[in-house]
Amino acid sequence: MAELKQLEKYAELALKTGVNLQKDQTLMINAPIEGADFTRIVVRKAYELGARNVHINWTDDEISLLKYENAPEEVLTDVPQWHVDKLVSFAEKGAAVLSIRSTNPDLLKDIDAGKVARASKANAEAMKEFRQYTMNDRIPWSIISIPTGDWAQKIFPDQSKEEAMESLWQQIFKIVRVDKEDPVAAWDEHNATLRKAREFLNRKQYKKLVYKAPGTDIELELPEGHIWKGGSAKTEKGTDFNPNMPTEEVFTLPDKYGVNGTVSSTKPLNYGGNLIDGFSLTFENGKVVDFQAEQGYETLKHLLDTDEGARRLGEIALVPHESPISQSGLIFYNTLYDENASCHIALGKAYPTSLEGGSQMDDEQLDKHGVNDSLTHVDFMIGSAELDIDGVTADGSTEPVFRKGSWALDFDA
Repeated sequence: MAELKQLEKYAELALKTGVNLQKDQTLMINAPIEGADFTRIVVRKAYELGARNVHINWTDDEISLLKYENAPEEVLTDVPQWHVDKLVSFAEKGAAVLSIRSTNPDLLKDIDAGKVARASKANAEAMKEFRQYTMNDRIPWSIISIPTGDWAQKIFPDQSKEEAMESLWQQIFKIVRVDKEDPVAAWDEHNATLRKAREFLNRKQYKKLVYKAPGTDIELELPEGHIWKGGSAKTEKGTDFNPNMPTEEVFTLPDKYGVNGTVSSTKPLNYGGNLIDGFSLTFENGKVVDFQAEQGYETLKHLLDTDEGARRLGEIALVPHESPISQSGLIFYNTLYDENASCHIALGKAYPTSLEGGSQMDDEQLDKHGVNDSLTHVDFMIGSAELDIDGVTADGSTEPVFRKGSWALDFDA
């Protein structure tokens, strides 16, 4: 286990910068049972900051696996209403939600991909109301990670469990700036940098982005009134928070009907306890019409078959290749980390807040503006040191946005 001082700094960072916990606010934490020691530190710090109540939803990889191995499928696809009501009740009362995601990437590799997909879909359907609170920024929410044994050894396979966990702790501390004397101040500076990038792109209002790299040649149209976001966000009541820690991205949504070409992955995708790797997708008029995968083909197929929106894109994110996660040289097999090492796009639901007035629109209005809807939202990585991106402006001219995986724009211009 890492030093107590660093763990306390990480807990404070998650509370102050992640969810920006307010006095007398309730905090709901989703945490792995293997991370109980760190979770207790977060709970103590939360009460010290004035939390009204702290509620924990525990998860356990081993119990999840046992359930998949032994329970009938009707149990796996039956999400109890009391569980849904509990989450919605906390959200209705304005609770902050902190999720600690540290799942073993290979947890369900021996479970039928179709069974996993059906259980995931049932859970997504049940959580649709709760997800409205997070995807529309109605409440503050944040996702962080801590090492667990299986995950750490997936990244550092030549080390013992204890050594691998310590190695991963040190990587996490560095990447989320806990190694700085004042991590909160370091994040304020980082958020200011991302704000400068998103404000530049919002002024540009590109009509289209064109991506070219080995295995990738694709055009993504951007809807009128799209909003680039990144770093800190604001709730409807004006509270700043950081949804993802780490984060190195600025992101927006594409026009769900305006994606054409082929894109290839550059890192493995951990989805539903299975890895999908070496895959490519071909789009016509926004929809996936062909796909390939060297590993996890059936898992990818089930993902794409989740619903109509799962074959369309809901997010475009730009991340320079020199990001701290990329420079670590590691593959984390964890989307929170790997997506912030690389430009990525997401299959499935778009964030309505990425369109002017989007959070106030109904489903029909969102569709009319090209905003994708789906039960799923899955990021996958397409960036590399060989990626070039051009922006097409309103007058049809083209200018470089990325060259060789890095920004080609001068944000101070």
